[in-house]
Amino acid sequence: MCNLYSSYTTQQALRETFQIAEDRAGNIPPLPAIFPDQMAPVVRNSDAGRELIQMRWGFPPPPKVGNHPVTNVRNVGSPFWRAWLKPEHRCLVPVTSFSEYADTQPRKTPVWFAQSEDRPLMAFAGIWRPWKGVRGTKADPVEGEHLLYSFLTCDPNEIVKPIHPKAMPVILTTPEEYEIWLNAPTEEALKLQRQLPDDMLEIVAEGQRSDKPEAA
Repeated sequence: MCNLYSSYTTQQALRETFQIAEDRAGNIPPLPAIFPDQMAPVVRNSDAGRELIQMRWGFPPPPKVGNHPVTNVRNVGSPFWRAWLKPEHRCLVPVTSFSEYADTQPRKTPVWFAQSEDRPLMAFAGIWRPWKGVRGTKADPVEGEHLLYSFLTCDPNEIVKPIHPKAMPVILTTPEEYEIWLNAPTEEALKLQRQLPDDMLEIVAEGQRSDKPEAA
């Protein structure tokens, strides 16, 4: 389960890569480590075109499943998740690398995956929703209206499987895939819920809880 990723890039790169028509995100610094419940950039459709905005990572869970925010979604056949898979609730989650934890001793080791050492921008296939309640930490609770996001997972490819055999994020890498995910009918869009080919992903770092290119 991916509960840590980075979006270590410039705001201008986000605008250009995802063809942003309206930037409502405020100032977004390069983010070497994004954890659940944090704010991060998300791309969604708006009346003006594609919009860059910040949302909080983690959906409220389905009924009777507990209280922890849901960061990854696998079972898209569930009625709870189907409601949020319509085009108006899909989004792109910009990412340069993501981490899974190797089951090492005495503590687990973060292993970072990216398309290459340069960590080019890509996107998780995300969903978003409005929600009202309390989020954040006990020390710094945030009450009120929130925009929340999560993203889809799928079977791991052969690069991720040795580290995390259960799942990997659904990753989109081309303008055509971005367009399909944001706008296609649900049945067509869900064809993108598949693993990234092995030759499009590699391990780029190990051991740290944040990631950025060495040249950055």
